[in-house]
Amino acid sequence: MELIALLIGVIFLLVLIIRFKINTFVSLILTSVLTAMLLGMDLTKIATTIEAGIGSQLGELSLVFGFGAMLGRLVADAGGAYMIATTLIDKFGKKRLQLAIMLASFILGIALFFEVGMVLLIPIVFAIAVEAQVPILYLGISMAAALSVTHGFLPPHPAPVAIAQVLGANDGKVLLFGLVVAIPAAIIAGPLFTKLAQKFAPKAFEQKGNLSSLGEVKTFKPSEAPSFGLSVLTSLFPVILMAITTIYKMTVDGGATPTKNASMLDQIVALIGDPAIAMLISLMVAMFTMGWGRKRKTADIMATLENAVKSIAMLLLVIGGGGAFKQVLIDGGVGKEVAKLFIDSNMSPLILGWLVAVVLRVALGSATVSALTAAGIVAPLMAASGVDPALMVLAIGAGSLAASHVNDAGFWMFREYFDLTVKQTLSIWTVLETVISIVGILIVLLLNMAFH
Repeated sequence: MELIALLIGVIFLLVLIIRFKINTFVSLILTSVLTAMLLGMDLTKIATTIEAGIGSQLGELSLVFGFGAMLGRLVADAGGAYMIATTLIDKFGKKRLQLAIMLASFILGIALFFEVGMVLLIPIVFAIAVEAQVPILYLGISMAAALSVTHGFLPPHPAPVAIAQVLGANDGKVLLFGLVVAIPAAIIAGPLFTKLAQKFAPKAFEQKGNLSSLGEVKTFKPSEAPSFGLSVLTSLFPVILMAITTIYKMTVDGGATPTKNASMLDQIVALIGDPAIAMLISLMVAMFTMGWGRKRKTADIMATLENAVKSIAMLLLVIGGGGAFKQVLIDGGVGKEVAKLFIDSNMSPLILGWLVAVVLRVALGSATVSALTAAGIVAPLMAASGVDPALMVLAIGAGSLAASHVNDAGFWMFREYFDLTVKQTLSIWTVLETVISIVGILIVLLLNMAFH
């Protein structure tokens, strides 16, 4: 019954958005209520579940998104995004632009959450696409692929770190094997998949993207814009802060999170590496480097910040709506139902781990939640089979990326930013995530054969 309720919910959501053109956020909340009823949830608790889902999805994200949008807009308004764009085009040439974007996204992606990376990179990708006169999606697919593989396979991202803890895998080994899996997956799902996507969804490549979240794209003379170094430093400041914390934790604390009796230095390093605080500090830096330092008036800088927030309001609501739907599915017992399907299976533990994560991902939407649930299900099997825990972490990570669709925040972000229809997003974003997942599990199986 739970899985039938999920199916009806997804169909209902697609019909509301595609057929009746109902606002995405309103559709997500209506679907959440209907699905909760179908799952037989206590009617008095439905509203609380929806509120909890929106709250958990937007808790940290609202700060990170808000500050990220302000930071991006400051860099764009001062000419920093233009400077980064023109310099990358000059250095890499138009032919290798996808490679430049993928490299930048991969480096950024290692230190940033997927959503944060997307918020910081979108303005730069848009600026490069406009300057080089190429479709925004042509670069956007490579960016999304690079961010996605780091999110699924590489510590210090929440999912790989959390699964490694559940399965008792070594973080360093997960990172090493993770790079072997992530790099080919990003290349295949990025530049190679773009060629294919241009053939089967050419209309999507005509979209100009939703630039409203970035404001009007101004043109600058090189003499008016800040230097390339300063623009990159300002844009990457949150990454630098988070990277410092990650390296410090791995080398000084052996990967542990500071406890209550931690030294003052431990506490300070942990504070500046928290995404919300890192973005706040970076915004202060940007207000100086892209504002006061360039003789802009305070009122002028504040106007930029206000416009940035207005532009992401609807995007935040849509992501919150996705969180509400996800929470209804979790509280309604869809995850437990999936777990039951696999209890007596006797297939290879790596394939089983991947498959459980895939089914949970399709059912629940959240990569992190599906990965953690899958880890709990396969942990007992893994001990008996002698599979390397690091490879199991990556198999589950690959499964947790597959088939992202309407119950995943990433799906709606990709759709809103690139101004696609739901159908186009399914044919590009959902396929891209599935390609990463399949390439990922194949490489994990090859590694398992090589080291067994």
